[in-house]
Amino acid sequence: MEATKVDVICINQMELAARWRISHRTLERWRWTGEGPKLLKVGGRVVYRLTDIEEYEEMMIRSSTSGVRDAHQFSA
Repeated sequence: MEATKVDVICINQMELAARWRISHRTLERWRWTGEGPKLLKVGGRVVYRLTDIEEYEEMMIRSSTSGVRDAHQFSA
């Protein structure tokens, strides 16, 4: 049985900052404080898997700014 190769799409800090329209410094600060999406450190470079970014974006979805999460978010 032959293993199936799965392509993993990764983007760097600058690409993620552009995607979210935030400063790359914000991403750096989040790394120090343990916030933000999961990351990989490969050869001294920090990259983010697209699947982890999308998972983080889903976790951040809110229906209001009150801080109360939607019911569907508690099932995760």
